[in-house]
Amino acid sequence: MPRIAVDAMGGDNAPQEIVAGAVQAARDGIAVVVLVGDRSAIEACADAKDLAGIEIVDVRGVPVAMDEHAAQAARRAGETSLGVAVNLVRDGKAAAVISAGNTGAFHAIALLSLGRIRGVKRPAIATVLPAPAGPVLLLDAGANVDCKPEYLLQFGLMGDAYARTVMGIARPRVGVLSIGEEATKGNALTVAAHALLAKAPVRFVGNVEGKDIMSGGADVVVADGFVGNVVLKFGEGMITQLFTLLRESIMSSGILGRLGALLLSRALRPLGEKLNWERYGGAPLLGLQGICIVTHGRAKALAIRNSIQAAAVAVNRGLVTTIADEIANPRESSLRR
Repeated sequence: MPRIAVDAMGGDNAPQEIVAGAVQAARDGIAVVVLVGDRSAIEACADAKDLAGIEIVDVRGVPVAMDEHAAQAARRAGETSLGVAVNLVRDGKAAAVISAGNTGAFHAIALLSLGRIRGVKRPAIATVLPAPAGPVLLLDAGANVDCKPEYLLQFGLMGDAYARTVMGIARPRVGVLSIGEEATKGNALTVAAHALLAKAPVRFVGNVEGKDIMSGGADVVVADGFVGNVVLKFGEGMITQLFTLLRESIMSSGILGRLGALLLSRALRPLGEKLNWERYGGAPLLGLQGICIVTHGRAKALAIRNSIQAAAVAVNRGLVTTIADEIANPRESSLRR
């Protein structure tokens, strides 16, 4: 089993939910979990028997705050749980690192400590979006707000590698997020990226409109980090508001409305599970010399457990090597599939 370092002090629900998710992962035999953070705070979150199979690296420094500037966090990385967890990967003492903390700080620290895969111009945040037709990988989801066409080309190659390696999609469909299906639609960036990806050794399906992301138009959707992050945050907000309005409507509909909701709840439960983002864990930072997974700041135990599982799969299936091959020799890599 791979050794996975987990930042125990990062996130809105740290360390309680982080430790709970780590305990679940260790109990399920997914990985050798290494919790990095204040030992006393970690041990207060679980019984000694639950922590028996988990390693703890004691770090007493002030954790990286959710609103801390990435450059400041990077300067003091060695005294933080996040920085020490990343350095375990750098030093070969862990095969992957997970944090629910400050995404910008995680990106900056990992980039400085681990470096990029040779040939990768910009690492990207790849977010798995739960959709009725199956999960969709969106990248970049916020790491690079200003992009060049060649960056989007590499996002497509790295997304294709992740979808095949970790998500188990044999021939992922790759599309560019744009304002129309035609190759000439969009701004200069998307038009140029379309032309590059059309020649790339991926299963390119052309432009994907916003309405098609959730309907199964592509398995991998490529965008610059500005647009990708807006799409991600809009989707999160829309789903939250939809469930809030639905709950308010049910509560104000009287006894018959509540009874109908109760009868429908069992039938709708499988759909709810399919659309639960926690099933897919976190978002990998693709393009780095190590497996790094960013989990949502409000992640609870299930999301942490599944992030550890995703990291273990990525390690065991050689994701970094696959991406390196894809970037260095995309044509040869495609022939080996």
